[in-house]
Amino acid sequence: MKCAPFEYVRAGSVDDVVAALAGAEGDGKILAGGQSLVPLLALRLAQPTVLVDVNRIPDLAQVRADGDAVEVGALVRHSALLTQTAHPLLAAAARWIGHTAIRSRGTAGGSVAHADPAAELPVVAIGTGATVTVAGPDGIRTIDAADLFVSALVTSLGEEEMITSIRFPLPQRWGFAEFARRAGDFALVTALVAEIDGVVRIAVGGTAPVPVRATAGEQVLADGGTAAEAATAAAADLRPTADLHGSARYRQALAAEMIRRALAQAGI
Repeated sequence: MKCAPFEYVRAGSVDDVVAALAGAEGDGKILAGGQSLVPLLALRLAQPTVLVDVNRIPDLAQVRADGDAVEVGALVRHSALLTQTAHPLLAAAARWIGHTAIRSRGTAGGSVAHADPAAELPVVAIGTGATVTVAGPDGIRTIDAADLFVSALVTSLGEEEMITSIRFPLPQRWGFAEFARRAGDFALVTALVAEIDGVVRIAVGGTAPVPVRATAGEQVLADGGTAAEAATAAAADLRPTADLHGSARYRQALAAEMIRRALAQAGI
């Protein structure tokens, strides 16, 4: 199947993107790496009338250290995240993203905006308390990651808005664990541990429509409990649904193991 006809716009600035999306009246899409959008276009699951190519906008493909955080431009490729050294947790997460071809084209902004519940970067965003900078008709605004992800493949972004960067706080200690049936497959469960400002945060992906904070496990650690107790409590508080990859009970047990591994990697 071939994609439906659309108007192609090559944007030279963020303002061009916002104007093009506004002109599309809710029927426009942004093209960056295209690793999620192009398959949807080919299957006609997405049929935008306007496609806005953002790849030639300057200054959106940089990774910048910013005090106790790292700012990642929306056009930073996954392969660049893998090789950067400013944020080791991001590098560790990026190596789990797809295959080499996908990492060479896929972008940080695209992954976060796509909001796939099995994707790695949304879990890192929730786990570290990231903030997302967004440009739209009313100017620039900042959204907490916890307020960005609404449901599977759904965000709180407006139809005329574009992510320009994501600011990831730097953890003092961290751990990242993921289980997929084969290398490059979508994760069944992802677990992240990040200690930020003395507080241990646990995030889990793949068990809900959006990545979630495992606050029950965090509380066990805050009360002086062991890592094993925290992993058990965190997993018990999850409510995964069954699918063709496994039962709810299987995902819950898998989450407990991934959390244990992430905690061990963090030295907790």
